Amino acid sequence: MQRLYRYDGYGVAAVPRTIPNRNFVAEMNQSASLPTQRYYRIAVSVFYFIQGIVFASWASRIPDIQARLQLNDAALGGVLFAMPAGQLLAMMLSGYLVSRNGSKAMLTIGVLLYPLALVLLGWAAQVWQLSGALFLFGITGNLCNISVNTQGVQVERLYRRSIMASFHGLWSLAGFVGGLTATAMVAANIKPWPHFSMICLLAWLLALVFRRYLVPRDAGPEGAIAAKKRLVRPDAFILTLGLIAFACMICEGTMFDWTGIYFEKIVRTPKALSRVGYIAFTFTMAGGRFISDALVARYGVKRILQASGITIVAGMLLAVLWPQLVPATIGFLLVGIGTSSVVPLVYSVAGRSKNIPAGLALALVSSIGFLGFLLGPPLIGFLSQATDLRVAFAFIALLGLGTTLLARRLNKLKR
Repeated sequence: MQRLYRYDGYGVAAVPRTIPNRNFVAEMNQSASLPTQRYYRIAVSVFYFIQGIVFASWASRIPDIQARLQLNDAALGGVLFAMPAGQLLAMMLSGYLVSRNGSKAMLTIGVLLYPLALVLLGWAAQVWQLSGALFLFGITGNLCNISVNTQGVQVERLYRRSIMASFHGLWSLAGFVGGLTATAMVAANIKPWPHFSMICLLAWLLALVFRRYLVPRDAGPEGAIAAKKRLVRPDAFILTLGLIAFACMICEGTMFDWTGIYFEKIVRTPKALSRVGYIAFTFTMAGGRFISDALVARYGVKRILQASGITIVAGMLLAVLWPQLVPATIGFLLVGIGTSSVVPLVYSVAGRSKNIPAGLALALVSSIGFLGFLLGPPLIGFLSQATDLRVAFAFIALLGLGTTLLARRLNKLKR
């Protein structure tokens, strides 16, 4: 008998091949006017790549923008708060808009505005301009995030197996490409605004070509209630998934925004090597996501989450305790491995909730998880100014251990 792996809330269990959303799958596969499942997957992967390279382009040029505006660590931390402010403002609104209007329509809007906000970041010549652009960057980035992950859940339903990690692998691969691109731009003495403008044009071109192949409508077992629920209180299961994401993403956000600065100030590398840690982190993060689905099928979600938290802490502490080029690079390689699986897993499990529409479930988990992703960098700035950047990284590393500790609760919350 053919078998299918499905999530049981904390691991995977082999069950007879069934199609819980039979009508949706049949309709999508039988309509001659729609692309095949493979086209859906390719198109959604491209949009993950777009979102990833837009964010990575900003993150990789933070040291240059900090130097241009002459910001110390605390001032940079204060400015970076503008992004989580925009994200939090848009969190639940994005979930509602996606549930009401569909992820394809909202992703189309988001992918036009998100790269444009990136260009504004490159043009910012004063602190208030950078703060305003970051606020818009947060809002539009959140809309893209909820929309593209809702698309990912729909494609995963069509495939009837775990593929979410591979989508996030494209996001991370884009981060790796973005880091290499930024290194080349700095070597060529190209300022952020023309760099960001080129990324914006690339994103728009890709979106124009692949938009037609997105999943045209969102559906699933909960589709009948999607339009009726506007505000949903997260249950204990969704809350735990969000907290697991928070513990991981506070480390992830720190790595994206502060790795270059850490290498410049603590590891004391030449400027040409300041992005080595960032590139190492994004490289293993992308690679880990491409093999994550196979590991989950073999070991289960709970074990992967527990191992991820331990790996994150080990990597960050290695970079803190031995701040030389080789040990720090190895440490950030480990952090990339540790963070690679967590977000795709919690998003995939949340998107399969039987009680909450996929768009809203993802918004709830993202609201909690991205709070860590976006509050981590400003927190690092304030802690660094008050103590030392190494102490700040050590504190964030301990928070990352929450991924391991919270994963144990999933046993009790199994649904």
